[in-house]
Amino acid sequence: MLVPKENRRKIYEQLFKDGVLVAKKDFNAAESLELADVPNLQVVKVCQSLTSKGFVKTQYSWQYYYYSLTDEGIDHLREWLHIPSDIVPATHKRQVRPAAPRTVGGGPRAGGPRRGGDDDGYRRRNDYNSEKKQEGAEAGFAPQFRGGLGGRPTSS
Repeated sequence: MLVPKENRRKIYEQLFKDGVLVAKKDFNAAESLELADVPNLQVVKVCQSLTSKGFVKTQYSWQYYYYSLTDEGIDHLREWLHIPSDIVPATHKRQVRPAAPRTVGGGPRAGGPRRGGDDDGYRRRNDYNSEKKQEGAEAGFAPQFRGGLGGRPTSS
């Protein structure tokens, strides 16, 4: 399919910026979900072409195509868009997480006592030393098993 160079550039830029692209399986849609002025059919066909070349990995689920760049695809789009190698897609950026404060020593926990420890009464019955309850059924309990289907008595 012939796609105008301007639309192809917009698709490639969006794909490189995010590292992923989503397109609905609606070939008659006037515009794509992520690219307002590019027809959805052109987005799907350009990404289909990139998939066949091994530059994009396609996942299809619930009437949506999910395209994600491969490492070869990143290199290809860098060359095509003339982007320096220090710029990477958003999916390849490392997120900086603040380090958790480290505590040293065996002091009490901030969240309170631990479960299972000696925290006075956790899951302990109040009548610990009282008489033991009888386990099992009562003395006069006699269940009747009457075969048949659905609990109906059989005719015998």
